[in-house]
Amino acid sequence: MTFVGTGVDITEVRRIRAAVEKWGNDFLRRIFTDDELKNAKNKNSFYQHLAGRFAAKEAVFKAAGDNSLSWQDIQINNDQTGKPVCLFLNGRGRHINVYISISHVKTYAVASAVVTKEG
Repeated sequence: MTFVGTGVDITEVRRIRAAVEKWGNDFLRRIFTDDELKNAKNKNSFYQHLAGRFAAKEAVFKAAGDNSLSWQDIQINNDQTGKPVCLFLNGRGRHINVYISISHVKTYAVASAVVTKEG
């Protein structure tokens, strides 16, 4: 495995909430996949959850160093144990591994990402 990069991002929960209140579904559908939105709607801390996913995607963008990636090319889910995982969609990210961590409190969400490449 070859190290590609590392990234970190911190997001204010109130900024995500304000964007949702201002732009509604246009904002949500631009940034998050259908699966991410479905999972977020089941959470008590909806805006904190979204802020964590937003921060994770930003961290992945920074770590991958690929300016052609879009918000819809990356999906942040959780595995069966609750660990966050990053999936690449739309045929992107072949042979790339992403390790992410997300944490949030009432006002902030932070995420880090490490990207490696096979071969």
